[in-house]
Amino acid sequence: MIFIQKLGNADSAQDNWLKKPQFLSVITFSSVLKRCKIWRFLDQSVFLGVNLVVYSVDGFIVMRIGPYLLDNNLFLAPMAGVTDLPFRRLCKQHGAGVVVSEMVTSDPSLQDSRKTKLRLAHDFEHTHVTDGQTKAPTAQQKNTDPGLQSGTGLRVVQIAGGDAEILAKAALSNAARGAQVIDINMGCPAKKVCKKAAGSALLKDPKLVDEILKAVVAAVDIPVTLKIRTGWDTDNKNALEIARLAEANGIQSLAIHGRTRACKYMGTAEHQTTALVKKAVSIPVIANGDITSPEVAQRVLEQTGADGLMIGRAAQGRPWIFKEIDYYLKNGRHLPAIEASQVSEILIEHVKSLHRFYGELQGVRIARKHASWYLASEHLFDASKSKLFKKEFNYLMSANEQIESLADFFEQ
Repeated sequence: MIFIQKLGNADSAQDNWLKKPQFLSVITFSSVLKRCKIWRFLDQSVFLGVNLVVYSVDGFIVMRIGPYLLDNNLFLAPMAGVTDLPFRRLCKQHGAGVVVSEMVTSDPSLQDSRKTKLRLAHDFEHTHVTDGQTKAPTAQQKNTDPGLQSGTGLRVVQIAGGDAEILAKAALSNAARGAQVIDINMGCPAKKVCKKAAGSALLKDPKLVDEILKAVVAAVDIPVTLKIRTGWDTDNKNALEIARLAEANGIQSLAIHGRTRACKYMGTAEHQTTALVKKAVSIPVIANGDITSPEVAQRVLEQTGADGLMIGRAAQGRPWIFKEIDYYLKNGRHLPAIEASQVSEILIEHVKSLHRFYGELQGVRIARKHASWYLASEHLFDASKSKLFKKEFNYLMSANEQIESLADFFEQ
């Protein structure tokens, strides 16, 4: 077996690696021969003065964040209004290695709001909605409700804000509530986030970034990770500078979306910046942006040398994309194409879980967008038929009507 463990040099800026559990890359001999990753690590180890210990596991690179060995290196990206507990659970069931919560504010005045409580819900403290009120589930509900039983794996909570002290307190609070990894958001391009000097707006102020990273890492004894963009705009790409700050401050993995803040989600993601960062730092780097198929996933890994991939919008209405990519990367061929009957089963259970999680009123509203994403697949569904159904579905007002309507649609 070949197992690569990076151990910090006590005389280097990375001496805190000796104090906290860190990332471990696992590479099989076949991967070593095929991708020559071991030679890149060995050259880097000489340059950085980092010791490497080598093992191997099961034919594919496996990541470890702190003490946690991941199932695979595929991450569900945090997406506000999308990656709630039902969706995270579903993506985990369909092959995601790590699923990250929706971004939550670090503002202490909002910590007890219903919205924040729902975003922070994990299986072990699942928030159950009754008559518009959020409550912990009873023991009987946990034992009998299938929507409360399956897990989401590693509990990763993403926090956002622009004040180092407040972010540190938010990290500590979430760790006390059961978070196993804290992820800091410096990648969100939304105007309402950036105008508060949070999200990707922080990339304009490396000094503040440094203060935030120091404060959050020092506040908790669990791993801290970071998500960024390539820079503020195309003339100000500073991902490399931010990555070096992250490494120096003990951040344990770095996800990079291949667009600037100014690009938002327009155009095509570029991964050359991610490749440059990967060559320059020794912490694990995760590539994100426009990873929409197994072939694209393979190409991005080859282009960047990244340690993992983060998938966001491509998973909307297609949570099984993780299983498809994982299988392709491990076997070099595709899984059999998913059938409409399988989509029916997944979608209907997803909609039921939304009704259970949010309550009927809000659950029905949220289910509409998810159903629309599922039915957008033209190779599975007739486009004109799907368009007509989605229009009718959006007018349904009860949970039972939605379930019956979906069942009828798939039976036709």
